[in-house]
Amino acid sequence: MATLYERLGGDGGIAALVDEIVEAHMQNPQIKARFTPYRDDPVHLEAVKGHLREFLTSGSGGPGDYHGKSMREAHRGMNISEAEYMAAIDDILAVLDRHEIDPQTRQEMLGIAYSLKDDIMHV
Repeated sequence: MATLYERLGGDGGIAALVDEIVEAHMQNPQIKARFTPYRDDPVHLEAVKGHLREFLTSGSGGPGDYHGKSMREAHRGMNISEAEYMAAIDDILAVLDRHEIDPQTRQEMLGIAYSLKDDIMHV
């Protein structure tokens, strides 16, 4: 059976997913205020996307290790609400749907997202 990394399309697939997920967050009325400032700082935006690509690549069985902050460190002080967290999850699932990611892979991605919930919300 293919790894999650392979099912997501490897480096190219993950890069496309991250780009679209971040863009979806920037359009989502519930969370766009947290993401649209990145548009004015393209260097920071690319750094954030790079960390997300590395995190997803490493966490899905791809090559290399993740070198960024832990989820708890990255979200500390942001006080993300459950509504904001769910809005982000909805964006992720919508992007996976657009990429015609199979149901099992979508379920695994959802499982990963939910496993990180306590490290993202209200920290």
